[in-house]
Amino acid sequence: MKNLIETIKNIWRIDELRQRILITLGLLLVYRIGSFIVLPGVDSARLAATGASGGGGIVEILSIFTGGAFTRASIFALGIMPYISASIIMQLAGIAVPTVQKMQREESGRRKINQWTRYLTILICVFQAPSYIYATIDEAARPDSQFWLFTSIVILTCSTLFVMWLGERITERGLGNGISLIIMIGILAQFPQSFAQEVVGRMGPGGGGLVLLLVEVVIWLLIIAGCILLVQGTRRIPVQFAKRVQGNKQYGGVRNYIPLKVNAAGVMPIIFAQAIVLIPMYLAQAFETPPNWLVSIANSQGIFYNFTLFLMVVLFTYFYTAITVNPNQLADDMKRNGGFIPGVKPGKSTASHIDELLSRITLPGAIFLGLVAILPAFAGMAGVKQGFAQFFGGTSLLIMVGVLLDTLQQIESHLLMRHYDGLMKSGRIKGRSGGAAYGMAG
Repeated sequence: MKNLIETIKNIWRIDELRQRILITLGLLLVYRIGSFIVLPGVDSARLAATGASGGGGIVEILSIFTGGAFTRASIFALGIMPYISASIIMQLAGIAVPTVQKMQREESGRRKINQWTRYLTILICVFQAPSYIYATIDEAARPDSQFWLFTSIVILTCSTLFVMWLGERITERGLGNGISLIIMIGILAQFPQSFAQEVVGRMGPGGGGLVLLLVEVVIWLLIIAGCILLVQGTRRIPVQFAKRVQGNKQYGGVRNYIPLKVNAAGVMPIIFAQAIVLIPMYLAQAFETPPNWLVSIANSQGIFYNFTLFLMVVLFTYFYTAITVNPNQLADDMKRNGGFIPGVKPGKSTASHIDELLSRITLPGAIFLGLVAILPAFAGMAGVKQGFAQFFGGTSLLIMVGVLLDTLQQIESHLLMRHYDGLMKSGRIKGRSGGAAYGMAG
């Protein structure tokens, strides 16, 4: 406890770090306040009485990433997700379109891609906003006016751009990745209420009591520890650099390592997989009385849904790892810099060796990631309430773990640069910036 207090004092002594933390907290507070501002013209009392329509499963999933703004018909109801969708589309375009792939290697090209991403975000908002209004906000709670519909679409689009601007300001002047922090703060905003509901349910009649609640918390902490190991796990490949003599100085002759992450794909496979398995839910809403087979497929607690989600996550993990880590490029970069893996010939043999190692470590990472994706369903089957079950795995838990580790790593870097002790007595905190990209947009 004494070391923790001393570390907090050291953090507060560093002017730049203190200023960055305060700016980050201030901008996140602005986002949270905006998530409670209801769209003009919407009857918030009637909306609260009728609740959000449009399918419980989809609404609950989307509401997690907006801190409840989605179900409150807030001006920030769309949140940052349209920007995330646009970023994913541009990333996929970088794979399929050679021109975009070439632009990604140049600074001016990356700036242009960022601009295209913003335009695509506006386009997605324009299409997504009316869908959200008609599918989610009850008719009794909203005005029946074309002018109101137009102004609401404009407000929702501009609000998403404002949230995107907040994220960029946090990245530039605050601490951590702003877009990721905004998503994380929306997820964390749901935690106190969800945990309180679980406590009340367990302590009530027939709930199991305090012992069962403690067992749940212990299992939840073990899952978090497993996710931390998944995010930080790396396989280090030794690389030897040849000695070079230029003038009176000698270069090279040292051994470095290439850190291959066990989960190089990050949270993106779960996002892609959930986008696909949610399609039956959307189709089921198109029917007044959907057929039984479609209901069983769309059931998030069902075997078919979770098996498909698990399989999709494993496949997308391999796919996204293949586009994130390029063994041929790593081998070429090593060869140009005079580096080689001991016992392996430079060039194609090195690329094959890296590809083989990557395939070996990706398999357990993909299986564990698939299990994390379906853990909320198992938690729900075990009697955990829906709100708290979402924190037992899935996208929300991985985002929280990855973003928190990334932010703590930046704080530790500031401390070590000024010769203070880090956040841990031994070892280092490894965030997403080390090694391969974690996969979050922004």
